[in-house]
Amino acid sequence: MDDAARHYLMDNRVQVYMRPKSPHWWCACSVAGRQRRATTKEESLARAKDVARDWYLGLMGKYRSGELKQGKTFREAAERFIDEFEVITQGQRSPIYVKGHKDRIKNHLNPFFGDRVLSEITPGLVQDYRIHRMKTGKARSVQMSANGNGGAQHNPPARSTLHQEIVCVRQILKTAQRHGWMEYLPDISPPYKSSGKITHRAWFSPEEYKQLYNATRERAKNPKKERWRTASENLHDYVLLMVNTGLRPDEALRLEFRDVAIVTDEATGERILEIEVRGKRGVGFCKSMPGAVLPFERLKKRNNGQPTNRLFPKFQRELFNTLLEELELKTDRDGQSRTAYSLRHTYICMRLMEGADIYQIAKNCRTSVEMIETYYASHIKNTLDAAAINVMKHRPLVKRTKKSANKKGNITPGADENELEREG
Repeated sequence: MDDAARHYLMDNRVQVYMRPKSPHWWCACSVAGRQRRATTKEESLARAKDVARDWYLGLMGKYRSGELKQGKTFREAAERFIDEFEVITQGQRSPIYVKGHKDRIKNHLNPFFGDRVLSEITPGLVQDYRIHRMKTGKARSVQMSANGNGGAQHNPPARSTLHQEIVCVRQILKTAQRHGWMEYLPDISPPYKSSGKITHRAWFSPEEYKQLYNATRERAKNPKKERWRTASENLHDYVLLMVNTGLRPDEALRLEFRDVAIVTDEATGERILEIEVRGKRGVGFCKSMPGAVLPFERLKKRNNGQPTNRLFPKFQRELFNTLLEELELKTDRDGQSRTAYSLRHTYICMRLMEGADIYQIAKNCRTSVEMIETYYASHIKNTLDAAAINVMKHRPLVKRTKKSANKKGNITPGADENELEREG
């Protein structure tokens, strides 16, 4: 805005100006080390000047009484965090992950913490945020109520969702501390329920997996409509490829034919796929089971497998869910929904059941041993070695007389006096 369009009051301490596309005059000043702006809600310049004077004097009164604290706000720290995070993690974090942080800040964190000075972000305030989210489901309940939606019912966020939001708060506060806007980081860890119940990921047991691939094969041979044949065939090959590679769904959808090569494994002599994987952890590599080769060859032949074409232009989610419903496999016995991710979980569980090395599985799936032990190996009975568990300490054999044995009651009447028994 041109300086000619600005009007200065109170010895140039207050400015009155117009903003583009706004019919009202705005005012601005600097109080407590911060630039502050507000709308006068007046279209008349004379009345706007009166409102600006009263606004400035009110701010000064709050400043002198200590109500107006100095320092950066949470909103300013969040803006700096996003600027840094997006640039520094470029190429290491996917745009989707960065966008997730932006959405959390915009939809939940800024409406609750935004106008707070950083020194006001205490463990108690963060706990109030947790309670608020669990009760309302939204951080913007005030605005929603103003829009007439206050009576709507909102489900509380999942535990993992709330955890991600608190992680975002912690990263913003760390950014503020690095720039000297905070003296110390408050402890915002949950005061209760420090660790949640660990449940296994939904997967398909060998019998259930057999049901699934038989159903997808039958649907591929006999689609309900002829125009759905290609989609049904692609879904069948998708299921087989996923359970024989352990790819994440997003990794599978990014795969191009040039990322996959059919090779002969030196150790086994079997034909397998070597896959260059692009996912949330950047670029990684995967070696498939032999069962992935034939589905890949069919996909390449069916979908005009040019190097830059994708193996799966689209995941047939609706058809996949329909088949699961028909087979009554949509949820497992614990009520957890099965999704495309369950195919990856099936791969990991089956490899563990076959006795594969957990470290090699972690490398091939681009995850950690800790994750596999926590969410997969904990419920696979085949990973428990009975020989290692049922170890009994060797106790020396002692020779007992009939008299001493009967006194302890360890030998039945008529037993040989020279019978050897273990002590105790």
